Amino acid sequence: MVHLPRAVSRLRSPRLTSQLGLMLGVAFAICLLTGYLSHAIQHPPGWFFWPPRPVGLYRVTQGLHVATGIAIVPLLGAKIWSVYPKLFRWPPARDVAHGLERLSLALLVAAAGFQVLTGLLNIARWYAPMGFFFTVAHFWTAWIAAGAIAIHIGVKLPVIRRALTAKVRPAPADDGWTRRGFLATVGAAIGVVTVATVGQTVRPLAGISVLAPRDPRVGVQGVPVNGSAAAAGVRDRALHSAYQLEVIGPSGTKRLSLADLTALPQRAASLPITCVEGWSADAVWTGVRLRDLVALVGGGPDDTVTVESLQENGPYRLSTVEPPHARDPLTLVALRLHGEPLDLDHGYPCRLIAPNRPGVLQTKWLARITVGVA
Repeated sequence: MVHLPRAVSRLRSPRLTSQLGLMLGVAFAICLLTGYLSHAIQHPPGWFFWPPRPVGLYRVTQGLHVATGIAIVPLLGAKIWSVYPKLFRWPPARDVAHGLERLSLALLVAAAGFQVLTGLLNIARWYAPMGFFFTVAHFWTAWIAAGAIAIHIGVKLPVIRRALTAKVRPAPADDGWTRRGFLATVGAAIGVVTVATVGQTVRPLAGISVLAPRDPRVGVQGVPVNGSAAAAGVRDRALHSAYQLEVIGPSGTKRLSLADLTALPQRAASLPITCVEGWSADAVWTGVRLRDLVALVGGGPDDTVTVESLQENGPYRLSTVEPPHARDPLTLVALRLHGEPLDLDHGYPCRLIAPNRPGVLQTKWLARITVGVA
């Protein structure tokens, strides 16, 4: 039987805490960078540029974001275990520096716990317990956590430096554990939770990713569905026989029925669809190139394009397609998926699919395309 270290274990030491902190810092840095990328793609600042190629880049960055976020769970637990007796020492602040350290630690624990919990709820698409918009709260709390980490490291840097540079023999604790054994156990836990969930992105591991909420091999037309047509309230409008896609540009407006769209030159593109929850799936889409529709109404390769859904409400019913994506030949107004007409839940009668973009920006149930609006 394996016995975990007792609460009073001598295994706790500045060296163990510093090593765990270093691992946690690396994981958090990766998570922060990849999370910021995802946020900037969806809400781009003026200086930001995100390319359409390689087509699977966002699949890698967001998969890495979710994987490191999940890996932080056992790592954070181990880090808190290594220091928690000190959290209840009295007085809570001996001097200004110590008070600053304690404050930064409280902020760090609270922010990290919030990020982990809300991130897991987002992966599971269980938003009811939150009561707030996940994206905004998760983004700003990440910066609070980053600031708390910077303050904590600044205050504890001398201790960290001494702990990591001192030569210490791996003597066992009073319960038989060694520091290296404990770190190896933490590493094994990280490996298990990663393999058990990363199959959402790394398809060969899908069969053994038993904790992953989504299997990329299972879904309507072989692709998972996040939002249904019924939930979006578009069923009747999408299935109406008089449906037309409105395309507005410098030379005027075109209204295209599904038959009109089908009569235009069709192109196929093999593009993954990647969602912020961490799952992605390969798919073959067929439809009209967006740049052909842009040219149809007098637009050019440097025009920004705005696409609008039949969905009347929701933060992602509108999506802006920047010129590099709009003119890319792989960006389609898709009519078919894997050779079959789009299922209603995949965006019938037509949807946007563009390379290297989050799934929330791959607008479904298109109603209008406007050329030349920034």
